[in-house]
Amino acid sequence: MSNSKLHPKNKHKSGYNLDALCEIYPGLLSFVFENKYETKTIDFANPKAVKALNTALLFKHYNISFWEFPDTHLCPPIPGRVDYIHHIAEVLKLSKISGKINVLDIGTGASCIYPLLGHAEYQWNFVATDIDETSLKHAEKIIDKNELDKVIELRLQKDSLQIFKGVLNEHDRFSVSICNPPFYKSETDALEATMQKLKGLNREDAKVVRNFSGTQNELWYKGGEKAFIHNYLYESALFKTQCVWFTTLVSKKDLVKGMYASLKKLGATDIKTITMGQGNKVSRIVAWTFK
Repeated sequence: MSNSKLHPKNKHKSGYNLDALCEIYPGLLSFVFENKYETKTIDFANPKAVKALNTALLFKHYNISFWEFPDTHLCPPIPGRVDYIHHIAEVLKLSKISGKINVLDIGTGASCIYPLLGHAEYQWNFVATDIDETSLKHAEKIIDKNELDKVIELRLQKDSLQIFKGVLNEHDRFSVSICNPPFYKSETDALEATMQKLKGLNREDAKVVRNFSGTQNELWYKGGEKAFIHNYLYESALFKTQCVWFTTLVSKKDLVKGMYASLKKLGATDIKTITMGQGNKVSRIVAWTFK
């Protein structure tokens, strides 16, 4: 179960040692079984199994001792999320940005995943925003229980149509912003994607449950990924002195060309596309700066 397309620094590029993970997080044990090839695995179509696996990965590799939030909220896949962190670290290194790194995480979610991973791997400091008060309450509990309140600050974005306005003050300065945008236009859109995913897992008979769960705010946005990203690009130009690099995950490859055109009009001085691979899935990060 290797993940050879992952970043060279990714701890999960050679797959998982399920025995070691069960040892540190016994809650995973009941989900592990031997498949027809006599290999230990879990059912990746079962959201509870996926959540148990990701909790175990955090406990074993990232010095986390508490990571709990309702099953209705998005459970992020750790290998893919930490890949984003490693690629961003590379961008910062190439730009010769060193010293204290402050990161803005847009839409942190109940799991608070990027701040947890970014601090564990690189000791970065974070300001993490979200439009959902419930998500932030769960994120706050995770931060407090892991004694990370000195390095991760949470802020509520009261206006769901704004990205930076309303959450940044004039003194804020960031090395980089990161974002995993809502990918879908509506619930129907999100359910169709789940059906496709179950088909890929040969589980079309399964009840349609998103294997990573997710609430409305986490998964869809009026106008979908394209509308969210273009809003983000536009606002980044208004806050260009407060952040060196702006970055976002982009799931749809055909959006990239339009992003480049918009960013050039907005005055971006450098734009990069970084390809990320995990299993059969290919995603990308687009990064830009006005410096």
